[in-house]
Amino acid sequence: MMAKAAARVFPASKKVLIPMRIVVLICLCMASLYGQQDASTKPADAPSNQQKARALVDQMIQALGGQAYLNAQDYYAEGRSGSYHNESLQGTILFYRFWKWPDKERTEITKQRDIVQLYVGDDAYEITYKGIRPLSLEKEERVKQAIIRRHYSLENVLRNWLKEPGILLLDEGPSISEGHMAEKLTIINSKNESVTILVDPSTHLPLEKRFSVRDPRYRDRDEEVQIYGDWKEFQGINTPRMTVIKRNGETTSQQIILNITYNIHPSDALFDPTLPKINPAKEK
Repeated sequence: MMAKAAARVFPASKKVLIPMRIVVLICLCMASLYGQQDASTKPADAPSNQQKARALVDQMIQALGGQAYLNAQDYYAEGRSGSYHNESLQGTILFYRFWKWPDKERTEITKQRDIVQLYVGDDAYEITYKGIRPLSLEKEERVKQAIIRRHYSLENVLRNWLKEPGILLLDEGPSISEGHMAEKLTIINSKNESVTILVDPSTHLPLEKRFSVRDPRYRDRDEEVQIYGDWKEFQGINTPRMTVIKRNGETTSQQIILNITYNIHPSDALFDPTLPKINPAKEK
């Protein structure tokens, strides 16, 4: 913790932080004014930046599975996750995950499935043979990050954010993701929260997703990048079988999905913290 504090040096003068929405609106207005001046060289029906960004989003949703993707209510997945430190893999572990839209998740880890991490809304629990233990968002950094990650998930952005009034879409043009050409777009909601997605121009599938949140202690921003790969279609839904997570430029974890089944309609008891159970595979 001391090392982190030492690494953060603040200038004597305070920086004026301009909200992302204001920056984007200024850019769009400037682009509009430039477009008016240059109207004689452009066709009358040329799409606006927002229209081009919306087209990218629609193409991505269709590539993910269209209505099958948007209407998926739950899934059961088996896979392996690994943790990193200083870009070195520290170890891997099996996981068995039940997920239910919009905010329920149960992950059983180890081969015996005898440790359970349960998320219900903004509440988190750990279940072992000793019983159930509530987890604190203030004291458990991994819990805090899991809640934030869900808010900025592709599912939440594409299902909920796009329906909000005042949503802003920005086409930022060509970019690079892990050595691959990409189309870059940014989605900004009414709360000035933003997600940047790099999309494969050939498959229209997302290559990576970026977002940043302010550190409440140091007042600067922490950036998380999720890199997607090894896409495969399951029940009409394109799913990344590999996801790498980077935080402030450093790899922190990797997830590999071995098998996944959508819309299995798991029992509500799996997500009920008052009914702690270990290895309920027969109930799925």
